[in-house]
Amino acid sequence: MRSKLFVPGSRPELFDKAFRSDADALSFDLEDSVSPDRKTEARQVLQALLSAEAPRASGKTLIARVNPCQSAHFAADVLAVVRPGLALLNLPKVESAEEVLAAAAALDAAEAANGVAEPVGLLLNIESARGLRLAHALAAAHPRVAGLQLGLGDLFEPLQIDRHDPATVHAVMLQLRLAAGEAGVFAYDAAYARFQDVDGFRAEAGEARRLGFLGKSCIHPSQVAHANDIFRPSDEEIARAQRVVAAADQAQARGVGAYTVDGEMVDAPFVLRARATLATARRLGLGQGPT
Repeated sequence: MRSKLFVPGSRPELFDKAFRSDADALSFDLEDSVSPDRKTEARQVLQALLSAEAPRASGKTLIARVNPCQSAHFAADVLAVVRPGLALLNLPKVESAEEVLAAAAALDAAEAANGVAEPVGLLLNIESARGLRLAHALAAAHPRVAGLQLGLGDLFEPLQIDRHDPATVHAVMLQLRLAAGEAGVFAYDAAYARFQDVDGFRAEAGEARRLGFLGKSCIHPSQVAHANDIFRPSDEEIARAQRVVAAADQAQARGVGAYTVDGEMVDAPFVLRARATLATARRLGLGQGPT
């Protein structure tokens, strides 16, 4: 899921274009991009879309962002969008484990009501100081939680923090990534609102990738290609991963725990990363190699 393209639920004229895009995932939105007077309409539109066969056959990861747990729209949103083929329910503005448990219970009910056999995961948006402080507890609150996603606009703007200060963004990214890592879930990067600022988007996405994020949110189709490029393992990374795994296999045969690859001492954590790189490469059709 290198790229995740936001699609407003109230804009069905954009749906076909989104499915034709190169985005790995589509996130259909019922929250911020839908005005209060169109919530019901958007919910009905998304229910019809996600009940159809074509979205499931698209090969894309399907995500729906619902309104917050405290919202009057939440229960109806979940019941409408939880359909076969939905991979993740994106829960915004999460600040307590109780909200996570409530969302998990709502998913249980919606899956039973709608005949969904494959469990839908939770992607939690971390968009407040409290949410960031409690990020690990939120991620660990229920087995349905698959990942944490940053929402830097909601996090920074009320606190008058510069959204585009690289040092500040890096600090928050690292904090979220470590919380996600402790809980054993993925971390996903925030959207970048300046969609015409290609250099800024690529710089922030590159930072996220260096910190081990899974991919980056895109608010405009023009950002998708850049996210896919940056979160793609390079040929050099794939080749090194192949060398690390091959050396690990040889070392295991000799009963050696630590060894060198390309002049660097390597042991088990490096092998885990190398195998993950090769798995990603195979999934993207970028070549084969040792597993």
